[in-house]
Amino acid sequence: MAPLLIFDLDGTLIDSRLDLATAVNATRAEWRRGPLPHEEIFSYVGNGAPVLIRRAMGPEAAPDEVAGALEFFLAYYRDHALDYTVLYPGVPEALQRMHSAGLKLAVLTNKPERISRRIIRGLGLDHMFRQVYGGNTFAHKKPHRIGIDTLRAELNALDAETWMVGDSYVDVQTARNAGVGACGVAWGFQPETFREFPPDVLVEDLGEFADRFAR
Repeated sequence: MAPLLIFDLDGTLIDSRLDLATAVNATRAEWRRGPLPHEEIFSYVGNGAPVLIRRAMGPEAAPDEVAGALEFFLAYYRDHALDYTVLYPGVPEALQRMHSAGLKLAVLTNKPERISRRIIRGLGLDHMFRQVYGGNTFAHKKPHRIGIDTLRAELNALDAETWMVGDSYVDVQTARNAGVGACGVAWGFQPETFREFPPDVLVEDLGEFADRFAR
């Protein structure tokens, strides 16, 4: 069986920081709040849009405000998700090597599925992935194991031949919960969280990970 390699999206394959920060601050402006520093916004990314907006709106925001802000954010971000977002250096080449070698590639992100698919299609990667699942695909987001379990079942992959690749502790925990390998990337939003939640492998370039499977 070919290995199954499951990738996080934000901070792993794509640098979406500026588009996310712009959308968050546009949302705050809609509710007459001042902009947040970009680095603060980046620290809120990784657990899905509802958590991002709840944190960005602040503890003083009422539940109905947070709900309205989330709706505004998703609509705004859908229209601006590809304004500045780019692939990290080396990502398309590494993915193409793994795809050409016959490896099973998939995306599992906490970003909404529809927006994720649009971004992947817009960046020309959609032909390489067998499946793309998002934070609203299942009843539970990462680090719950349901996404990995579903992909393994659909794509007929062994536990020992399945890897989760990401830029934060959320991805490592997801891999641990599902009993698969965890590969961390040294770039992205929260690689410093690997100090507390170390992956099995840490790479400086996605090509290093590709070298394990495709020569």
